[in-house]
Amino acid sequence: MVLAAAVQLEAVLGDVSANLAACESLADEAGRAGARIIALPEFFSTGIGFVDSLKDAALPPDGEATALLTALARRHQALVGGSFLCRDADGHVRNAYVAVGPNGAVGRHDKDLPTMWENAFYAGGHDDGVFAAEGFAVGAAVCWELMRTRTVARLRSRVDLLMTGSGWWSIPRWQPHPLFDRWERRNAMTARAVAPMFAQYVGAPILHAAHSGSLECPMPGLPIRYRGHFEGSALIADARGKIVAERHADEGPGVVLGEIKIGRQAPILDPPQRYWLHRRGPLPAAAWHYQRWHGRRWYRRHVVRG
Repeated sequence: MVLAAAVQLEAVLGDVSANLAACESLADEAGRAGARIIALPEFFSTGIGFVDSLKDAALPPDGEATALLTALARRHQALVGGSFLCRDADGHVRNAYVAVGPNGAVGRHDKDLPTMWENAFYAGGHDDGVFAAEGFAVGAAVCWELMRTRTVARLRSRVDLLMTGSGWWSIPRWQPHPLFDRWERRNAMTARAVAPMFAQYVGAPILHAAHSGSLECPMPGLPIRYRGHFEGSALIADARGKIVAERHADEGPGVVLGEIKIGRQAPILDPPQRYWLHRRGPLPAAAWHYQRWHGRRWYRRHVVRG
C-alpha cells in the first residue's frame, strides 16, 4: 500500500506566482504527511475561466511549473503531477499534464480536446498518456477526458495508476431558475462520479485533484457574464471505484490522503458504445459546440505565435 494525496486548489485566476505558492504549500502538507504520490489539479498555475490574462500566462516546458514539480518530487521523494498551460517551441500552447519523480522527469500528457471556452487558450494533443514511473505504468487524463470512451480505450488494462485532475465549473443560475438548478444538480453529480467510475472502466486506482471556489468571467461571444463555482471533489479511489478519501468543493482548498494498492486489475465496467461515457445535458452540449467554434478563432488571433 502507498499513501497518496490529491490537492484541492482555490486558484487566483491568471496569477501564476500566487497559484504556484499555494500549490507548493498544499503539496508540502501532503509530503510531510508521508504521501509518495501527489496529484495537483488541471491548470494548477493559472486556474481556468474566459479571461484575457490567461492568453499570456502559459509557461515553457522547463519553466516555473515544471521547476515546482521537480522541487516537490525531490523534497518529498514522491511522484508529483499536474497540468498547466504550456507554450511549446512551435508557438502553440497545450494543456500539459507533467509528472516528475524523485530522480527527475517521468512523463507528459497533452489533453486531447479543449473543453468549451478552453479552446481559446490551447490546442489539443495526440499522445496516449501512458508513461513509466518507479517501476509501474501511469495513465494521465484531464477533466473531460474522463467523460469520453476514447480515453478509456487508450488506458484500459494498460496502467497501474491513474493521475488525473479537473477544473470543472458549474452551470450558471440563469432563468428559469428551476430548470437551471435541475441541470446544475445533474452536473454536480456527474462531476463527482466521473473519477471513481473511470477507475472501474480502466481497472486502476485513481487520484483526482480539483479546484474549488467561485468563478466569474465573460461568456465567450455573448453580452452576458458567467457566475458560478468549481465543483471540486478532490478524491482518491481504488481500482474498484471505492472512494478512499474525498474533499468536497464546499470544504475549500486542502489535501486528501489515502492508501492505495498500485496495480492494474480486470476492469469491472465496460464502456458504452457511444462517444460520451456520461450524458452531458443540453446546456453543456450546446456550449461544447459554440465555444469550440468561438475559441479556436480566438486562439488563432490572440494566443498562438509563429
